[in-house]
Amino acid sequence: MPDSPSEPHGHGAAEPYDLAVIGAGPAGLAGAVTAAELGLSVALLDTTTHTGGQFYRHPAPASGATRPEALHHDWSAYAALRRRLARSEVRHLPAHHVWSLTRDAVDTESEAGAGIWAVHALTGPDGGGERPALVRARTVLLATGAYERQLPFPGWTLPGVVGAGGVQAMLKSGLVLPGRRIVVAGSGPLLLAVASSLCAAGAQVPAVVEASGYLRYGRHPRTLAANPHKAVEALVHGAALLRNRVPVRQRSAVTEVHGADRVEAVTVTRLDRDWRPVRGSGRRIECDALAVGHGLVPQIDLATALGCATRALPDGTRALALSGLQETSVRGMWAAGETGGVGGVELARVEGELAALAVASRILGRTVRHGRMRELAGRRRRMRAFADAMTAAHAPGPGWTRWLTDDTDVCRCEEVTAGRVREAVEDLGARDARSVKLLTRAGMGWCQGRMCGAAVACLASRGEAGQPSLERRPFATPVPLAALAALDGRDVSDGPDVLDDPDAPDGSDSTLTT
Repeated sequence: MPDSPSEPHGHGAAEPYDLAVIGAGPAGLAGAVTAAELGLSVALLDTTTHTGGQFYRHPAPASGATRPEALHHDWSAYAALRRRLARSEVRHLPAHHVWSLTRDAVDTESEAGAGIWAVHALTGPDGGGERPALVRARTVLLATGAYERQLPFPGWTLPGVVGAGGVQAMLKSGLVLPGRRIVVAGSGPLLLAVASSLCAAGAQVPAVVEASGYLRYGRHPRTLAANPHKAVEALVHGAALLRNRVPVRQRSAVTEVHGADRVEAVTVTRLDRDWRPVRGSGRRIECDALAVGHGLVPQIDLATALGCATRALPDGTRALALSGLQETSVRGMWAAGETGGVGGVELARVEGELAALAVASRILGRTVRHGRMRELAGRRRRMRAFADAMTAAHAPGPGWTRWLTDDTDVCRCEEVTAGRVREAVEDLGARDARSVKLLTRAGMGWCQGRMCGAAVACLASRGEAGQPSLERRPFATPVPLAALAALDGRDVSDGPDVLDDPDAPDGSDSTLTT
């Protein structure tokens, strides 16, 4: 079965893999199977126990689901990747949470020219397994995807408020709904997909609330003409909403959630072009759940910890700066998919395959499949142009902070309110997200600022398009002290096998974050 780890083949235990792929979503799968088919030894690590990433989430076999493809489009492409994985000699390592990448001194004489990478991971579904893992490889492909951006508003911590991507995950993997009458709100093309999936699952969607306007896409006519499949996707979702009589309210936002113990209603307010609420335009909509998200943020912690160069995106987030063949600024490390900017599943597959061909060319010392590389590079350019246009169309306006009352929680982990952040800026002299964090602890909780980073940065910049500080953290995920202790005295020449830790010291529940 492709979702179970297999033993390494074709090389000794002390010999590193040619390629370690981090992330088994569309980009990672495409990269792993392509590299393996070209004769490279490949390890594929992923945090979940299944392949497919967030996009191709599907129920566990025990759920008895007979048609897991029902809530997906383009399922056939994923099924083909799974078949190729099953036939390949890729070693799939599920439930491996990579927390750090290190490497030996750069070896300019080797084919890869980057020394040997050490990939450190925690094991188990939640990273709490007893066995820390070490995988060694000549090259690395990062395909770690993205996470949802949330902008806070009064009542957003009430039970029943769920991330738009989280709702899709619940539906795709658990076949459950967060409620029966669900408002979908925020910004970005994901909202249309979520709403149509909810309708297909039998939920009532009283409104889709989009903070931006779809007419912004009209500023890029050539890009739209070069990517007709995107228009087809939008028409499919739009037709589903039309059949179910779901209104789409553009230039509007949920500015407050009402309820005692859980969501009972939301207030939807018109916005001006800078996302400032229009006074007197609020309208109450009854519902028992809210699916909300304001786009996606590239997951690039592992790369920035190594000093990989990044580029600013039109929506204020940052993505990895990549060469035409997907290599980062750190030699021997490639990236594909959302790490280079959010662009969708087809772009992720193209970039994964292109990166694998580039890695194989480097390892083998000769260009492989030159014609295919040129074709993929051309498709990548077209789809990347659309991705940037999409990001610009849904970029949050600076006026969204007007939604926040002083008692609105901004940092949920540390319970830091908007009032405390404003006090740090206006009275204590904070000028950026880092100084606000030092004064208020905003961003110091378990999520390490992933949930509140954008909001804190915007408040710190007094409503301008502030960006979360791009910090180089030594740990990409929280790490138990026992895992660090297990590294003491280890020789990375132990090779690609998972390293047992029978002598882990007491206190293994202690966890380090940065």
